[in-house]
Formats: sequence, structure tokens, C-alpha cells
Amino acid sequence: MYFIQAEHNPPHVHAIYGDNTAEITIHEGKILEGHLPPKALSMVREWIQLNQDDLLQIWETQEFKALNPLE
Repeated sequence: MYFIQAEHNPPHVHAIYGDNTAEITIHEGKILEGHLPPKALSMVREWIQLNQDDLLQIWETQEFKALNPLE
């Protein structure tokens, strides 16, 4: 998952899985653009939910930090 500086709203992350990429909202876990296989999308949504507060803080401040992966 990654952010790009000066992103457009709504708050979202970019995810890459193999040859697939998607932009996924932080609040709803909705795909804005792209495609991920169902299992990968489920994992991304779980990770977003676990890190939602940190992701929103990063979005608002543009102060990037590493977040833990799923275990």
C-alpha cells in the first residue's frame, strides 16, 4: 500500500497485487479505480480497517510512517 503526495479526495490508498492495482477508500474500503482479486481485496480492507486512524492522520498531515503488515 502506498500514498502519493498531493492526492485527491476522498482519502484512499493505492494497492498493488501482482499485475493488479487499485485505489481503495480509507473510510469505506470501496474501490475507486482499478481491480484486485477478491482475496487480495479482502486483505487490503482488513489492513485498512486495522490502520484507519493512522492512515487518516497520514492523509491529513502528509507525515508518512511505516505501518505494520497483517500477521
